[in-house]
Parts: sequence; C-alpha cells; structure tokens
Amino acid sequence: MTKVLIVDDSAVDRRLAGGLLERSYHSRIDYATDGVDALESMARQTPDIVVTDLQMPRMSGLELVIAVREKYPTVPVIVMTAQGSEDLAVQALKHGAASYLSKSRLADELRETIDSVLAVSRADRRHERVLEYLSDMHWSFVLENDITLIPSLVDQVRQDLVRVKLCDETSLTRMGIALHEALVNAIHHGNLELRSELRERDEQAYQRMAEQRRREAPYADRRVHVNIKVSPKEAVYVLRDEGPGFDPSRLPDPTDPANLERVCGRGLLLVRTFMDEVRHNATGNEITMIKRRES
Repeated sequence: MTKVLIVDDSAVDRRLAGGLLERSYHSRIDYATDGVDALESMARQTPDIVVTDLQMPRMSGLELVIAVREKYPTVPVIVMTAQGSEDLAVQALKHGAASYLSKSRLADELRETIDSVLAVSRADRRHERVLEYLSDMHWSFVLENDITLIPSLVDQVRQDLVRVKLCDETSLTRMGIALHEALVNAIHHGNLELRSELRERDEQAYQRMAEQRRREAPYADRRVHVNIKVSPKEAVYVLRDEGPGFDPSRLPDPTDPANLERVCGRGLLLVRTFMDEVRHNATGNEITMIKRRES
C-alpha cells in the first residue's frame, strides 16, 4: 500500500486531494497542515511520497522540500501550485522537488503524477547495490510509440547512474523524471504530432488521438532513437524522434511563471530544471540532455 502525505493549510484543499486518491488509489493518506506538522508526521512514519502546497504558515512548501531532501532523501516531493505561487514552484524544483502540478488540474493529473514519480523513485531503492569498478557505459535504443515502455527503459538507464555514483538519490529520481518527460514528448509531440493545446482543452480527446495515431500511417512507423553515455563524470542523453520537428527558438520559456499553469511546457520545465545542460538541434527533432557529476 502506498503511503501518501498531503500537506496543505487549507482543510478543503487537503480533503480534495485526499478524496481524489481515496477513490482511485490503493493508498494510505495522511495529512499535515504545514511543513512543521509534515516533518513531525514523517518522524513518526515515513511516507512513500509527499504532496505539498507551497504557501503555508510556519514552514512553507519550499522550506519543506529543502528539509525533506536533507532528512529523507529517498522520499520524493510533489508541489501543488496555485495562482500566485508560480515563482515558488520553480524554486522548489531547483531545490529538490520531484515534480509539480496545478491545483486547478488535480482531478486530471494527481494520480498520474504520483504514479510516474513513484515508478522512478522506487527503482532507486531496488538498485542500491553498485558495481564498484564500472567506468562508463553506452546504450542505444530504438523505441516504438508506446509510452508503457518508458518506465523500464528509465529503470535500466538509472541503474547505470547508481553504478557510477554520479549523484545523490534525490538527483537520481529527478534525472529519471527528466528522461521520462523527454521520452513522452518525443513520442507524443514528435512522432505522433499531438498538440498540447488539445490536452489543455480535453485530456480524454488527447489520449484518444494518441491511441489512434499509434495505429495510423505515417505516425505508426516512426521511432524514437535513444543514445546514452554514462561515466563517473557525466551522463549524456540524446533523443531523436522521426517527426517533422519544430523551430526551437519559438518554444515558450517554461521557467516563466506565466507559463507554469499551462500543460504546454511542463515536461520541458522539468527537463531544464533537473539537467545541467539541455539543447535542441536546428530542426527540433533531437534533444541533448547532460547531467554532470555533483561535487
């Protein structure tokens, strides 16, 4: 059973998030009213994941993210954004949060976000044993347009990061999330040419179109090419889709608080925040992500 700690000073918002999980998720839900209350709860029993508001009395969500990363590095934290808290969300991601979601889209995204974060973080705990003398590795994959393949690929790749001790456990989870988001983007927006504007209007219509295009030409014949090189100094991920590409210069700035509430750009924000260097090729169908060794 998954143990989820929901932290929010608003009783209405706490119960809203908890109710969504209780109806559709096999989990134990605990509640805290702010960061201080959350840390006291975690001292009694460590949850699998924390979902927290940002603006709270005594200890904010940002302060809680920092404290959890220091005291409970294997526990991922998801922050919930509301109007006016966008700047804090960006700071929380930079200081260790595993992901974020808008309170206005809890019903659509809460369970999916928790599932994707836990899939990555639990892989960390299963692979704590390391190979001491491994120097570097190079992987190449060619993926069909099936997002269910992504967790297994991310799990395999992140084992390599454990072996070379590139970063701490919090960063391992964050890098896995970045790779997951980039792969979803390559499949959905690259090969299947799905537009984020449709997802913003109608999530179910977006998913139906994804399933339809996976079976139709020319989309069904396209593949995602993944090349990964991992060494004790850095990890380099290069993902290339076979779609028509786009003009990278026209990408909206995902770190702009004005764009944080939009579905469009969410994955790119996580990628840019969690990686040290991110760049696209001129035609927009290839992304290179680099994570360097933490000092």
